[in-house]
Formats: sequence, C-alpha cells, structure tokens
Amino acid sequence: MTLAGPTPKIEQMRNKAPERDEIAALRAQLATLEGPGGGRVRTTSDSLVEFSPFSADFQGLHDLYADSVADAVAVNAFSLGLALRTAAGRPIVWGLHDQMTHEAGWPHGPGLQEMGIDPAGLLLVRVRDVKTLLAVGEDALRSPAVGAVLLSAWGEAKALSLTASRRLALAAESGGGALFLARAGAVPAPSAAETRWSIRAVASQPLEAGAPGYPTFLATLLRRRSGGGETKTWSMEWDRDHRSFRPPAPLSGDLVPLVAQRAPPAPGRRRSEGPRRVA
Repeated sequence: MTLAGPTPKIEQMRNKAPERDEIAALRAQLATLEGPGGGRVRTTSDSLVEFSPFSADFQGLHDLYADSVADAVAVNAFSLGLALRTAAGRPIVWGLHDQMTHEAGWPHGPGLQEMGIDPAGLLLVRVRDVKTLLAVGEDALRSPAVGAVLLSAWGEAKALSLTASRRLALAAESGGGALFLARAGAVPAPSAAETRWSIRAVASQPLEAGAPGYPTFLATLLRRRSGGGETKTWSMEWDRDHRSFRPPAPLSGDLVPLVAQRAPPAPGRRRSEGPRRVA
C-alpha cells in the first residue's frame, strides 16, 4: 500500500487548495453534504472495561505522533484507518498541512483505494499554515454529515497549543464527532485529547506465494484521559475488506525439517554412501 505519490492530483477526490478562502470553500462543500437523517450518533464507553484499540470508541479528539520522521506516512495511514472505521460510510474531511505533503508526499489515489477508501467520499483540504488547519477541523466538526475529521501537521507549531486542543476537543464533544490529529516531526506534548499515540510502521507478514502482506503498525498508547497512565503497545494490521484493524495472524510455529538443515553432500559423493571409516 502506498499513500504517498508524486502527483498532487487525485481522481474523483474533491481537492481544495485555496489560500485566503479555505474556510469559505470548506463550508460550501460541507453544505452540499448535509441533509436529513445524516446526524451523528453519540455513544458512551465504559471506562472500567479494559481498553482495546480494536473495539474502542474513538469519538472526541485523539493525538497521533509518528515515532520518527520516517513514520510520517505510517501515522497518516493509521489515522486514516481510524477515521474510516469511525466514519462508518460517511464522508471524511482530511486537512493537510502543506509542509506534511512536502516531507511525506501527496496522497495517492490507488493507495487510498487499497485501504478500502473511496476517494469520492474524501474531502481533501490543503492549507499553508497550522492555524488555518485547526480552523478547518473546527468547521468540519460542526457538520453532522461528516463522519470523521483528520488533520495532518508537520513539525512543531505555536498554534498547536493546549488552548487550541481544548477548542478542538470541545468542538468534537459538542458535535459528537471524532477528530484525529496526526503529527510528524514533533515531540508528544500535553493536550486535551482523549488518547495520545505513538505510531511506527513494521514489516508485514507475507501472504501466499510471497504476496505483500497487510499494512502493519506498532501502536503505543502513551496516555488515555479516562484510564490511568500506563503505556501499552499493540501490533495491528489493517484489513481493507472489513475496514478495521486486527491483531496479526500468529506464526505457524512449524520447525524446519532436520533434512533441510543438513549441509549438501561433497561433490562426487552420492547421498547413499555411508560414512567413511578412518583407520
């Protein structure tokens, strides 16, 4: 799966790259999505139940950090997976900081389709600065037609303050929505997010005939507001058919036969020959 590509154009994806009218253009697009019966459904989760990212409710604000700059694509892919699962078939708004695209590449249509994402259901908003990126997130959360919001930012920025995160958390809470803030080239910092994660890409298990395996991630929960401060790491692979994460399939555990471990016979010597006697 490749999420980054050399070209900024994505077929069938409604791509907005304005400068001063980013918010106005976004509002116009959101207005076309809204209609009767498209509101969000608020759910509650029991904080006493052991947390599992495979079944957790990801409403509210969630911070996701790339473990290293090399994991920028991975943190975006992982966040897209969470957004797709949360959206449940409704449109996703993806706000992209220009610096992220310069460092990690442009979204790639075929790669998105490999994840099970229909580009026609993805509203992509490109912005030059983080302050506008946060405004995009707040406006998108106000639309009941939007299933989930993803904001991708690169580097440290004063605009990404504790106060800004509280505004996003409040917007998500009041609208019953979910916002995933994916960051690369930044150090995890305090915020009002429900959860904080560190994401790293790992090698996947190959399929039959050596076909590429499912995208696999190591996801470390750094903080959870409603459940203690212990960290925990899960190995998670993305199942595009079910649009969800799952634990990687266990290895078979089969041992290599001893015959396969023997050294090949010396040249000119038959396998049927017995050991030579030494006088």
